Amino acid sequence: MRKTATRLRLAGALAAALMLGGIATGPTAQADERHGKEPTLADLAHRHGRYFGSATDNPELVDEPYKALLGSEFDQITPGNGMKWYATEPQQGVFDFSQGDEIVNLARANRQKVRGHTLVWHSQLPGWLTEREWTARELRAVLKKHVQAEVRHYRGKVFAWDVVNEAFNEDGTYRESVFYKTLGPGYIADALRWAHQADPRVKLYLNDYNIEAIGPKSDAYYKLAKELKAKGVPLHGIGLQAHLALQYGYPTTLEDNLRRFSRLGLDTSLTEVDIRMQLPATEEKLAQQAEWYRDLTEACLAVRRCVGITLWDYTDKYSWIPAFFPGEGAALPWDEQLAPKPAYFALREALGGK
Repeated sequence: MRKTATRLRLAGALAAALMLGGIATGPTAQADERHGKEPTLADLAHRHGRYFGSATDNPELVDEPYKALLGSEFDQITPGNGMKWYATEPQQGVFDFSQGDEIVNLARANRQKVRGHTLVWHSQLPGWLTEREWTARELRAVLKKHVQAEVRHYRGKVFAWDVVNEAFNEDGTYRESVFYKTLGPGYIADALRWAHQADPRVKLYLNDYNIEAIGPKSDAYYKLAKELKAKGVPLHGIGLQAHLALQYGYPTTLEDNLRRFSRLGLDTSLTEVDIRMQLPATEEKLAQQAEWYRDLTEACLAVRRCVGITLWDYTDKYSWIPAFFPGEGAALPWDEQLAPKPAYFALREALGGK
């Protein structure tokens, strides 16, 4: 834990920002400095060779103040839902990329890059896929068609894909998804190969939660990644979601974990960051949350192949947490009124800003 002085500094910075109407943002660090404005989180991260992004979702894009901050503070966007299977192939063989396209077009207009999320996941699947039995041959063909159709559609428009999402249980055993039960563990290597065939330049990731610390689940990914690399399967990175909660403790081995994946020749990124708390939020909890945001940012900066950080949306106004964890929330660096919280200033300090 940081000293009390740090907490007071963060609280004072928050009060000052609110009095002044918040921190000004701009498109580049150079432009900011010329106009006397504070550089954005993305500007600060860029100085370290990293990106700093946010997830977003299509219904939120009618909120103009939200959209303006999304477009100015960040240099990377992840579609929260618009590229998932239920949205992109609602009927077998009938593809609809309109939601993903909307976010890609927004990102292009803002000169932001896009992370594709996600090709293969056990959740948010369309009914036609989950409500019948498949032979291995049938499902393999369905999976290949879906992966390659989506990757081809976004070829050259996304810089990375979360190819397989949440493939393991907490104890490091394989999650028994429809893909695992029908095809066995080889579906992961197949999905990576098919994605690579469809776009040889895009970075391909495996992505999961609760793999920030070294333990059974992250060990399973380490073992799998090592095996895939040995076989020449195109895997370029591991995404650590970093959905953290104050009541469960900080993953103190995060930096060591990032380093061991780096030693395998893999990039890493913190892909879905939020830090929830049991409500109500207090000054003490917000100060602790700020320390955690600082610590995870410093861990990423300490490991050369940790290439970037993405918040799982940037404001409590659109956080997924309250709906899934009743009685919890306040997980993000901006509050429901889009005002910066202590966590925001901790992020700035960790990235070398004021």
